[in-house]
Amino acid sequence: MNLEIHKPELVQRVNAHIQAGRFQDADEVLEKALDALEETIAVPSHEPAISSADGRTGADLIAALQASPYRELEIEPTRFRLSMHVRDVTF
Repeated sequence: MNLEIHKPELVQRVNAHIQAGRFQDADEVLEKALDALEETIAVPSHEPAISSADGRTGADLIAALQASPYRELEIEPTRFRLSMHVRDVTF
């Protein structure tokens, strides 16, 4: 079976990923894309999907973060201890 890509911008994107060393060839790009698609579609039956108004789930967010080319960026907020003292309150 032969597949043809009819959108030149898609061909450019695939070639850019291959030239950047992210993939060996177009077959690997397609395989990874299909794997990612299957992961987002398959939700285990024992875990309820938490979805937003537009139908996206937490699994979609995780898949997007894992596919990000900027994995070295820290996204966890900085934690700090409050220096103010809190008074005891009696109700």
